[in-house]
Amino acid sequence: MITSALPASPERAEKRVRADRPEGADESITAWALAARGGDPAAVDRFVRALHRDVQRYVAHLCADPQAVDDLAQDTFLRALGSLHRFEGRSSARSWLLAIARRAVVDSYRYAGTRPRLYDAADWRPVAERAQPCGLPGFDDGVALLDLLAALPDERREAFVLTQLLGLPYEEAARRVGCPVGTLRSRVARARATLIGLLAAAA
Repeated sequence: MITSALPASPERAEKRVRADRPEGADESITAWALAARGGDPAAVDRFVRALHRDVQRYVAHLCADPQAVDDLAQDTFLRALGSLHRFEGRSSARSWLLAIARRAVVDSYRYAGTRPRLYDAADWRPVAERAQPCGLPGFDDGVALLDLLAALPDERREAFVLTQLLGLPYEEAARRVGCPVGTLRSRVARARATLIGLLAAAA
């Protein structure tokens, strides 16, 4: 369930990351990316399968449109596969791919901003709510978690998602967002404190 990714403490988060990701997984994924760059179709398949869920989760927390997640994930991998010849393994393939995902989301916002938004219903909210999938395992918990994360400032939400949900090391996440490691740790700590406060208030 999605809420299981919400840690109550840094220690629990570290244990969950170690349990969810075998030691050396990032190195293997990076090796697959480098092999895929050389034209190995099996390596391409392993690379995409290994990071598909991370990309989906990341773009889901960056974009405001749940219906666009699959398209943005697909766009991310299309961009990545088209740019593999430039990937040299200086950073992990996970970090490189998430950077591409972020650009895909930003580009989608820019594109959407240039298009008029027309809708003939008096109130679009009931229509949007009826279009959402219900009755799926973890659906209500996922909505609750998204609501909690939406209450965070953008910078703190991104720092929390990268380190606590996607499991990136703090140093790598800091490079991704372009800030010092200490600043990123502070953002995560403040995000965690806010989420714990919101959960306590809702109990």
